Amino acid sequence: MAKKTVKSASEIARGSKRIKQRDKTTLGKIVGLAEGVSKAAHKGRDISVAIPTRSRANTLWNKKQRILQMGDGKADRELFNLNQAKQFMQTMLHASTIKDLIDADKTSSLRGVFYKAKHTVAGTKENTFDTQDESDPILEDLEVALGALREELHVFAENRGAMVGNITLIDKGDQIDCRHMGSGGYAMPSIVEPDIIEFKKCEADFVLHVEKGTVWNRFNEDRFWEKNNCILTHGAGQPPRGCRRLLQRLHQELKLPIICLLDCDPWGHYIYSVIKQGSISLAFESSRLAIPEAKFLGIRAKDYRDCSLSDAVKIDLKENDIKRAQEIAAYPWFKDHRGWQKEIDHMLFNGFKMEVESLITKDISYVTEEYVPARLKKKDWLD
Repeated sequence: MAKKTVKSASEIARGSKRIKQRDKTTLGKIVGLAEGVSKAAHKGRDISVAIPTRSRANTLWNKKQRILQMGDGKADRELFNLNQAKQFMQTMLHASTIKDLIDADKTSSLRGVFYKAKHTVAGTKENTFDTQDESDPILEDLEVALGALREELHVFAENRGAMVGNITLIDKGDQIDCRHMGSGGYAMPSIVEPDIIEFKKCEADFVLHVEKGTVWNRFNEDRFWEKNNCILTHGAGQPPRGCRRLLQRLHQELKLPIICLLDCDPWGHYIYSVIKQGSISLAFESSRLAIPEAKFLGIRAKDYRDCSLSDAVKIDLKENDIKRAQEIAAYPWFKDHRGWQKEIDHMLFNGFKMEVESLITKDISYVTEEYVPARLKKKDWLD
């Protein structure tokens, strides 16, 4: 059983002071970025900003810590380069928006930041941004260039994922009892740092993270979390940062095991990999997001036979699935793991993939009343 008490008034005051200092630090980095550009211009030098490279080639596997980390590779984004000038301008626009947000002590969504910077360049028909798909990567570039997290830039993403179970939270001063959140559960916010989300009281023994909201609904309706004394979460497929960060905090601060129930396909395996080791695109945040001790409970390739499932559950592997499975099997953290090599080989041998929802062919509540309880009792999982 894990417990955490509410902070005292003096602790809250100190927390507010830390937030102001954090903003001051971030502002200093943005001003430093602008001054570097200004000085280069006044001295007649090439005007550029150095952006750490977010690619597989610049991603390192830290075997000791068991997480992905970003390497030292950087690329200059130059103003007087026709191929880079637009991105240079976009980077400066977003940096200006972030400064405005911090100055006003307000936050904005990713979509809001996109619209704040979107306009037509004077004297042209060229837009600064055409789509949000252009905008979001620039914000990530700024994160790594400034060495500042997204919440430090006062930017949040759309809420995705939900939680229910034996824990009480303090969310910006509001007490949230996750035992009484109805059929929809507590919507996990994008920013879940300690100054936003505090753990007041936790009686759960573990966290069961499921892949999709449809599966989460079955577990919630069957009150699995109550019968098995746990916290139940989902990330609506590939879990967003807020979900992954909250899972990591539950694990690190409350010492709760994180157990994952995901599909038996390359995408379910990849989701587990991201939760466990981090992702290439966000390798700079692995220390805040990755959970090396996370467990993969299922669904497993052996379940077709062990659970006597019907042929109706089979979804044939396509060429893209096979290629993705082989790529995942070659990841350094899976390559030397006998259990994972066997699991992926078994799926490829079967020639088909399976979703967690396929267990409904046994019984509407088979997954909550038999499958998962039995796996938990036997500690039958991959790590």
